[in-house]
Amino acid sequence: MANVVVVGSQWGDEGKGKLVDWLSEQADVVVRFQGGHNAGHTLVIDGTSYKLALLPSGVVRGKLSVIGNGVVIDPHALVAEIARLEAQGVKISPEILRVADNATLILSLHRELDALREDASPAGTKIGTTKRGIGPAYEDKVGRRAIRVMDLANMSTLPAKIDRLLTHHNAILRGLGREEITADAIYNELESVADQILPYMEKAWYMLDKARRAGKRLLFEGAQGALLDNDHGTYPFVTSSNTVAGQAAAGSGLGPNSIDYVLGITKAYTTRVGEGPFPTEQQNEIGEFLGTKGHEFGTNTGRRRRCGWFDAVIVRQTVCTSGINGIALTKLDVLDGLDEIKICVGYELDGERIDYLPASQGAQARVVPIYETLPGWKESTRGARTWAELPAQAVKYVRHVEELIGAPVALLSTSPERDDTILVQNPFQD
Repeated sequence: MANVVVVGSQWGDEGKGKLVDWLSEQADVVVRFQGGHNAGHTLVIDGTSYKLALLPSGVVRGKLSVIGNGVVIDPHALVAEIARLEAQGVKISPEILRVADNATLILSLHRELDALREDASPAGTKIGTTKRGIGPAYEDKVGRRAIRVMDLANMSTLPAKIDRLLTHHNAILRGLGREEITADAIYNELESVADQILPYMEKAWYMLDKARRAGKRLLFEGAQGALLDNDHGTYPFVTSSNTVAGQAAAGSGLGPNSIDYVLGITKAYTTRVGEGPFPTEQQNEIGEFLGTKGHEFGTNTGRRRRCGWFDAVIVRQTVCTSGINGIALTKLDVLDGLDEIKICVGYELDGERIDYLPASQGAQARVVPIYETLPGWKESTRGARTWAELPAQAVKYVRHVEELIGAPVALLSTSPERDDTILVQNPFQD
């Protein structure tokens, strides 16, 4: 039995929700290991949509679900999300949801600082943040001044921690000409939510280690995509955490030997939201076609996604940086009806051909995609559940993607419905 990590192999929004729901039904424990409530999954079960931001996908299936230490948690957003799902009939209790005691909390001051800095950034330097406080919360975490979940259990120690936090944040506010924040305001903010969070608090690493040793199947799910990784993505137009598969170990408190299979969720074309380089972006009728047919809007932000051709260079790079064993190729049906389909197979940078995305911001902005053109198909792939149901040109497209990225297709998704999937290899039975 394998423990599986699910990562997005592009810039996120690859359709992870359907796949993690399918996998969570087979898992015993589902672990969210990074990010905040700026990204999440949409699950469609029996015609009902569940939009998740912080909660692991397992909660909808009644599976033990863990928010790991690598996640930054807005406690009020978490309480609101629990209430929202319970209104949809999903029962969430401490028996199925546990929150790492050493996870960092997002506070109102983080949201305010996030918005202030983004709004003050000159044109061309904006990151495209969702202004939900994720970045500033991670900054406080590595700056060793964060308030963590466990601190809610001992309110008497909070004043000193808040003073340390505000020494930093009020200096920034003074520099921006803004009103300073009082310690009482932060204390009251935390006190108002502590009793609602503490029942879920857990030594997550300890509990997960016991589950692993007992032979339980663990599913690690991340948010966003590998190209938004703080180290390996299109820096600085990235998120504030590591999104590659290796973070599953650090963000849950388990060692890397706990990971047996890495599944990279990969869209049959490419999208991204926010600012930053996007070599294969199509700001034309092709981009409009993909965005409209693919319903490309953010799950939790509603932002329209930028769309372009499949970029084999970045996915091949993610196969390396995340150690991907196999991919789940999604949204193949969106390509139905195109006369021809292009795939980026390399870049030209300053007159030289390269087969990787450079780390330099300037170089990323200068790369020019090199395309191969494949014939499209007019028949529908939507709802196909066997290879035999796919048009010949669609099969050729999928096989060529496998060759270019150096990883096999383990699953092929042909619609948002969970049963419309061609299973080649079950990651849990690696």
